[in-house]
Amino acid sequence: MPKDLSKPFRYKRILEKEELTQTKAPSRKKPRAQNQSQTLKRLWRYLAENSRQLYLVIAMVIISSVLSLLGPFLTGKAIDWYIVTRKNEGILLLLGGLAFIYVLTSLSLFLQNYWMIGIAQGTVSKMRTQLFAHLHNLPIPFFDKRQHGELMSRVTNDIENVSSTLNSSVIQVISSLLTLIGTVAVMLWLSPLLTILTLIIVPLMFTGMKWITNRTGRLYKLQQINLGQLNGFIEETISGQRIIKTFSQEENVIGQFLEKSGQLKEAGFWAASYSGFIPKLMNGLNNLSFTVIAAIGGFLAYKGHISIGTIVIFAEYSRQFTRPLNDLANQFNTVLSAIAGAERVFDILDEKEEAHNEGLTLPLDSVIGEVEFKNVSFSYEKEGNTVSNLSFKAEPGQMTAFVGATGAGKTTIINLLSRFYDPDSGSILLDGIDISRVKREDLRKNMGFVLQDSFLFQGSIRENIRYGRLEATDEEVERAAVLANAHSFITRMQEGYDTMLQQDGSGISQGQKQLLSIARAILADPEILILDEATSSIDTITEMKIQEALQRLMKGRTSFVIAHRLNTIQKADQIIVLNEGQIMESGSHNELLALGGYYSGLFNSQLKNP
Repeated sequence: MPKDLSKPFRYKRILEKEELTQTKAPSRKKPRAQNQSQTLKRLWRYLAENSRQLYLVIAMVIISSVLSLLGPFLTGKAIDWYIVTRKNEGILLLLGGLAFIYVLTSLSLFLQNYWMIGIAQGTVSKMRTQLFAHLHNLPIPFFDKRQHGELMSRVTNDIENVSSTLNSSVIQVISSLLTLIGTVAVMLWLSPLLTILTLIIVPLMFTGMKWITNRTGRLYKLQQINLGQLNGFIEETISGQRIIKTFSQEENVIGQFLEKSGQLKEAGFWAASYSGFIPKLMNGLNNLSFTVIAAIGGFLAYKGHISIGTIVIFAEYSRQFTRPLNDLANQFNTVLSAIAGAERVFDILDEKEEAHNEGLTLPLDSVIGEVEFKNVSFSYEKEGNTVSNLSFKAEPGQMTAFVGATGAGKTTIINLLSRFYDPDSGSILLDGIDISRVKREDLRKNMGFVLQDSFLFQGSIRENIRYGRLEATDEEVERAAVLANAHSFITRMQEGYDTMLQQDGSGISQGQKQLLSIARAILADPEILILDEATSSIDTITEMKIQEALQRLMKGRTSFVIAHRLNTIQKADQIIVLNEGQIMESGSHNELLALGGYYSGLFNSQLKNP
């Protein structure tokens, strides 16, 4: 056993560490499953949508439970009727009846499992679909504060955890309860005294179960949390391999992985260890019960108070009594693990969606492209404004460029204009209409984005360009590629426009990715264009092609450009210089040079050190 796991009661320190972390973490009020019973109710609502099939499953469970009681009963009676009395008349009929009972039991077990798997898979498929769709309706700030790998863990691992439990545990729990009730009823009818002796183990069982489950519940939840964190870390490190290797941080990253993996190992070790005590406890109590029945029952049979067949029935029922208890105990741990996964899924489902029809929404049938910021202030963390009291106006078809140091608020303005975030105060007008009164979907349909990190999906080049307008024809796709200066390099590829790209466009250069992004924006034909460092990290020749394509794209459109290379924005109608979230200077390129301020100094320094 690993040294760190051999220390007694190490699980206490694990749970204390978890509670301390939760205490220090900033509280976020949000609707979520508050306890296990609430989570179970929500799961039951999903199952209840297949009520007809669920009733058939319950019917099969009842039949199989009754038949499982009938088999041992007839076996005991056969001993009294035929073996003790040494009579053969009717024994073949009884044996035939037993065979029919066992065949019917097998059939009912097959049907209940077959139907329940269908219900479980349908339920989990709906949960997974709802979760995936809900993720697409959540606002951008939600994703900015979450690890992507941790979210992936909820869509995959946590959902699969629920699936495996529903496939088997629901039937097992219902069957065990029915078997338990039926067994006790028949035992009381046969011999109240032996029944009372058998039930002596129940308080011992519940005491042991309570001691175990008090520990396994929190450990299973901690295990799921640690698994999500580990997945998030793995996703982050795989995505950042270039940076890790560039700075030779492999050993540091491996050390962090070992720490997170160790936390998952410890939580999983103790969860499995404590849950593993349950079968051992139940087997011990089962043997104790069997010993008591054999001793007391044998004495009663010797005195003639009960028959030998009754002792056989009780011996079998004592095992049948503890078996459902054992099954319930084992399933309880499985259900606890599933509840932990389901609660993490519901935690995301309860996140507030990005409002689509909030307030008095106004249609955007046609957009002219006049944009105005009026006294706009905003902060990401509600402590100190990222941008303060911004006011400027962009006329239709005008190019507005934003210049400033990192953190000056350039990207924040773009986030506010596209309504990824809403301002804390002030208003943003589009054609004189406050965009807070416009549906986000309608607003973004009239916007095109060409970002510094252009994202391409797994699929063909044609499909990636068509993402800008799905109903576009092949001719329109190729025309957009021509205007974006992308047609020449596409046709040089072996499959041309049908060339398959891997996720994020691996296999083509950054400049080619940008050209495809521009072609996508040209195809979308937006009224408002947003360029965020669109020519960053591009060689001079490729930049010339991109600039030429951008000039075609911006023609006749209201454009907002973020650029660190000032030579790319000399033709802008207005340049807004930002400093710590406020406008420092504004005007055309020549006006700002004549002003001799911050912009002039920055431009001259770049001119001297291109």
